[in-house]
Amino acid sequence: MAVCVAVIAKENYPLYIRSAPTENELKFHYMVHTSLDVVDEKISAMGKALVDQRELYLGLLYPTEDYKMFRKLHNSYTDVMCNPFYNPGDRIQSRAFDSMVTSMMIQVC
Repeated sequence: MAVCVAVIAKENYPLYIRSAPTENELKFHYMVHTSLDVVDEKISAMGKALVDQRELYLGLLYPTEDYKMFRKLHNSYTDVMCNPFYNPGDRIQSRAFDSMVTSMMIQVC
């Protein structure tokens, strides 16, 4: 199902990036960071002038038939955030989260 999974902090930096082992792994990391730049440009444009809110809409970021996969990812992310030993803003280093992402990657191959 997934080829690359990234979790982004509210400050617009990656907390977690994992991609399926392919020859294009660097390409996926580049796409994540490029997407962060696009979001950052949209947000900074909002501060300079009163921008129409509809212009900030980036479009549907995932196909609707993949909703169950993203729900599973969100539930696992929520478990990480609710862990009392996790400091918000740190890199995600949870084994359970990593194994769930790995299971999503295995479905691709």
